[in-house]
Amino acid sequence: MKVILLLAGIFMSVIAHSQHRVYGKVFDSGGRALAGANVIINDSYLGAVSNVSGDFVFNKVPAGNFLFTVSYIGYEKEEKRISLPSDTGLNFYLKRSPIMGQEAVVTSARAGSKDPVAVTQISSEELRRQNMAQDIPWLLSLTPSMVVSSDAGAGVGYTGFRIRGADANRINITVNGIPLNDAESHSVFFVNMPDFAASTENIQVQRGVGTSQNGAAAFGASVNIQTLALNRESYSEISSSYGSFNTYKNSVSLGTGLLNNHFTLDVRLSGIHSDGYIDRAFSDLSSYFVSAGWHSSKSVVKLNVFSGKEKTYQAWDGVPGYLLQENRTYNGLGFYTDENGVDRYYDNQTDNYQQDHYQLHVSREISPYIYLNASLHLTHGEGYYEEYKEDEELASYRIPEIILDTVIVSTSDLIRQKWLDNNFYGAVFSATYKKNNTDATLGGGWNRYEGEHFGKVIWSRFAGASEVNHRWYSSFSDKKDFNVFAKMNYSLTQSLNLYGDLQFRGISYLIDGEDDDHRDISQNHDFLFFNPKAGLNYADNQGNRLYFSFSVANREPNRGNFVDADSTQPAPTFETLYDYELGYHYSGSRFQAGANLYFMDYTNQLVLTGEINDVGAAVMNNIKDSYRAGVEFTAGLRQKEVFSWDFSLALSSNKIRNSESFVDNWSYWDDPDTQPEQFVFYKERSDIAFSPEIVASSRFRYFLAKGLSVDVVSKYVGSQFTDNTSSSNRKLNPWFVNDLRFEYLLKPRLLKELSVNLCIANIFDYQYSSNAWVYRYFEGGVEGLYDGFYPQAGINFMAGVRARF
Repeated sequence: MKVILLLAGIFMSVIAHSQHRVYGKVFDSGGRALAGANVIINDSYLGAVSNVSGDFVFNKVPAGNFLFTVSYIGYEKEEKRISLPSDTGLNFYLKRSPIMGQEAVVTSARAGSKDPVAVTQISSEELRRQNMAQDIPWLLSLTPSMVVSSDAGAGVGYTGFRIRGADANRINITVNGIPLNDAESHSVFFVNMPDFAASTENIQVQRGVGTSQNGAAAFGASVNIQTLALNRESYSEISSSYGSFNTYKNSVSLGTGLLNNHFTLDVRLSGIHSDGYIDRAFSDLSSYFVSAGWHSSKSVVKLNVFSGKEKTYQAWDGVPGYLLQENRTYNGLGFYTDENGVDRYYDNQTDNYQQDHYQLHVSREISPYIYLNASLHLTHGEGYYEEYKEDEELASYRIPEIILDTVIVSTSDLIRQKWLDNNFYGAVFSATYKKNNTDATLGGGWNRYEGEHFGKVIWSRFAGASEVNHRWYSSFSDKKDFNVFAKMNYSLTQSLNLYGDLQFRGISYLIDGEDDDHRDISQNHDFLFFNPKAGLNYADNQGNRLYFSFSVANREPNRGNFVDADSTQPAPTFETLYDYELGYHYSGSRFQAGANLYFMDYTNQLVLTGEINDVGAAVMNNIKDSYRAGVEFTAGLRQKEVFSWDFSLALSSNKIRNSESFVDNWSYWDDPDTQPEQFVFYKERSDIAFSPEIVASSRFRYFLAKGLSVDVVSKYVGSQFTDNTSSSNRKLNPWFVNDLRFEYLLKPRLLKELSVNLCIANIFDYQYSSNAWVYRYFEGGVEGLYDGFYPQAGINFMAGVRARF
């Protein structure tokens, strides 16, 4: 109660200052009014967009000295520092830019200030403050409704995240408008893009279906990453960090600035290593980023080339539940017994992958109202994971039995690799028209994925007649994906906007060949989706914003859904989501708060039910009726150069109506004539797995002295079930974790900037697991299970220094 009263007192003291009205117009240098210009008051939550007449207004600005920033596509940004002793009128005259800026590059997948979408944007400044070695999901952990997890337990290596309970498999992720989700698995593996945050200008997270995107459907959220914007001044930067678990990162980057008023070049090289919190869960990661640009007054041509290479020791299986109390860092992968009966761990039980990205962006201003953008892209990925396997059936690898001294040898220890070699390429485009009351975009894309899956035996104790790098299975995939969309935001009045968005998406997917168990998995699937969206957005000059939207999204099954499906049953079908979003947000000079209500109604959602296919492997089934409903609260409080506080709270209910769960009966194999292969359990309503009802985050930043600040970062995640049965025996306990982050920012004479950072994570050494899996069975009428939990590190630290020249 004392804390609540203290915060209330701070809040009242902040808003009690005298408030003034600031109004004005935005013109070009010729005196023509600019509609749609962004007017921002720095160090506050206030922002406005000029109307058709170029007018803007802020009604509640406290007395003080403020920096105003005004920007408009195709014009030089203007900044003015204004003292506000009373009501003030301001006029801004923007000059045409001699070169086209980064804002003209493909941004059609992004939500604008008038779009009826729940949005969070993370700036490059905030990313740099946190970026010491961890992957991008770790840096986004304070986003509303987000839960992150790390296989190695410390945020380096394989990391994942969920938003509103949906994992990356159901979240649309793009880089500069280019799809990043793997075309087959729909997933994104940020381990293949180490230190990519260092080359990122900002990240926008749209919760729900959001606006039209290229690539995979947004069934929980979309994440849009924008790489480095135009930097007119030359720079160089060195960044190093070190911390627990022998984790370290070294990075160097440089930029030429604008050469000859046309050319730019930005380069980054990074290396990251971590031994991991989990036993042997090391990561060796390297990456580079190169961006070359040519700018004129009405055109931009930009080539981005970036690559990541990873080698990680596998930690995919987790820790068995019965070991959690005695050995939280246990990793059983790679275990084997050698010929002398000695227990060992195979030292190359690793995942190895390299992913190379090539993006060519072209932007052109046709007129002050029309912009065209087009991008070509190619992503090449190649790699494998390697495993030591004991007593494998040689026939399973198409290796003939061996006769040694009249003894038939049919099993052998061996080392195998499972490979993926793929190319993903295509083009995306958009044309934007922005004039007076209308902001419209026509866009789309065509993409193709070609991938080969195959397995090799690189060593076998009894190899027989097999060749070196003996290949035992192979399949080929060819997936074509196109979409076209038209969206428009029309101003009905000065405050009320109507939003519409229509997207058609077509998919042709071919799989040819066999899986690792020699099943023929050849198949072909075609889909054509219509995804409409509509909404209203009301924003007045008092800082109030109210919006409502209705959106439809359709999602095709991924490769695993098709390949693992029971060949004796109909193939899995597509899923449909009807998303309703209602939000309100208030922005004041020192205080902002909002609430977003959502109802996400699914038809034919694919979930694990425990059912198995004709060869005993688990499959995902379409369930007829399920939903996610909730409310997301956000709030922020800011006192310039004193403190800031940002808070989010998400409350949700995530249910399956009339669910079925299937449990294997191991006794079936003893008596197939009288025993069922699986038991079936019915429930009228059950919880969707990995969907906590409460997710909350807080970051309190206090400025101790000039350039010196401390952040108290807190994250609470409620309990969540590990399967879809709502059983209290199969759930993750809630966790509440707190971090301390210190930053000392200097500007010494010989440097542009020097930053020293220290993060002490999980300061109370709280023991928790952020993810898990479970397998149930019955034997002799008694229920048993196998499971695996993913414990996260206790108290740990990272320290870093960044120097910019």
